[in-house]
Amino acid sequence: MSATSPHSTESTAFRSALDVIRGVEPRVADAIGQELHDQREMLKLIASENYASPATLLAMGNWLSDKYAEGTVGRRFYAGCRNVDTVEALAAEHARELFGAQHAYAQPHSGIDANLVAFWAVLADRIEAPALAAAGVRNVNDLSDADWAELRSAFGNQRMLGMSLDAGGHLTHGFRPNISGKMFDQRSYGTDPATGLIDYEALRAQARAFKPLVIVAGYSAYPRLVNFRIMREIADEAGATLMVDMAHFAGLVAGKVLTGDFDPVPHAQIVTTTTHKSLRGPRGGMVLCDDSLKDQVDRGCPMVLGGPLPHVMAAKAVALAEARRPDFQDYAQRVVDNARALAEGLMRRGATLVTGGTDNHLNLIDVASSYGLTGRQAEAALLDSGVVTNRNAIPADPNGAWYTSGIRIGTPALTTRGLGAAEMDEIAALIDTVLTATEPGTTAKGAPSKAQHVLEEKVSDEVARRASDLVSGFPLYPGVDLS
Repeated sequence: MSATSPHSTESTAFRSALDVIRGVEPRVADAIGQELHDQREMLKLIASENYASPATLLAMGNWLSDKYAEGTVGRRFYAGCRNVDTVEALAAEHARELFGAQHAYAQPHSGIDANLVAFWAVLADRIEAPALAAAGVRNVNDLSDADWAELRSAFGNQRMLGMSLDAGGHLTHGFRPNISGKMFDQRSYGTDPATGLIDYEALRAQARAFKPLVIVAGYSAYPRLVNFRIMREIADEAGATLMVDMAHFAGLVAGKVLTGDFDPVPHAQIVTTTTHKSLRGPRGGMVLCDDSLKDQVDRGCPMVLGGPLPHVMAAKAVALAEARRPDFQDYAQRVVDNARALAEGLMRRGATLVTGGTDNHLNLIDVASSYGLTGRQAEAALLDSGVVTNRNAIPADPNGAWYTSGIRIGTPALTTRGLGAAEMDEIAALIDTVLTATEPGTTAKGAPSKAQHVLEEKVSDEVARRASDLVSGFPLYPGVDLS
């Protein structure tokens, strides 16, 4: 995202696109332009967000959007898919080379879709294939009604072990409000109450006793690293398939910051990810696996997915090509360096962080202990002040998953803009200023409220001004001028 002339090709492309949109529905064009303005002015600290490149963004708005393409490369159910085949094959090729994976599947529309493809690939491999072999048939359509009923029952009678939500796991890892929790009999592993870290021996004992079909590793709010070599050992001992959801830290894997025991791809049979977040691509999902599961994974459409989104696969190919460049490794390292600098700045000012720091791209602030606030109060006060975060549960959270006691902050987006350690310390000061000046509010009846907060307008205005001044030195999309 190097600086270019205001009259650059990028400016022309985006201005022209908005002019076309404005000719049909000007309010949509205005909202798009306003979003760019807002993102330029605010400190984006949401750990799951980033800024995709102009090339990636433009790759999503094209004629590939008009094409149906059920099936896989060279095996489509619709004619006229040669160009879709090209972009999907390129996305898979870049993914394999980038992550060192045996197989890549670029069709999932989102992270949950990628996880569903992975779950059903494991079920097809571990449950369906043996049932077909026992019945002496090759396809589920050839099963008798009785055998089909037995297989359907077996599908719904499998176990999953995943990280608990308050320890940093994700809703799609087997929790009841999500479809994954309705598919599996799920149990959660947590973290050591004293350290906040994964207790591998406790997890090993739990896996041996529970005997899950799938163990899910990966997180959305765990600020430390996971040893995937040990996770694979535990899965093998329990007779489970190890699935890793690396949606949050895929960019750190791609950037070779996480290697060896901390790179999931050599250790897990199947790995899922989103393509945005730290990977800095378009919104979408992807599945990586070893060759033993590739046939099952490639059945994602029509098993789980509807029609693939060829325009998004084109953008995935562009973003993955960008991630293969040497400068992406520098970017990934700076993401981690910035997260550590932000952690140090917060702790020096008295903030309590879950696990006492970070090894990856995110931090989790215990705002209840540090500032006497709920996560919802802290999130709202920071947003009023130009600092965009999200509330998040912490281990054994007394305020539950809605109000929470934590704030999750991440550095991928601001690192993309070029901010470094000095700016992270200034951001820590801004966060501390806001949260120190914020008090819990009350309900309309005068009772204590978990939602409302009180913050003097002069404080929020001053911090918002300082935040805007800070990011103004690091222009967002400098090659795009919509004026």
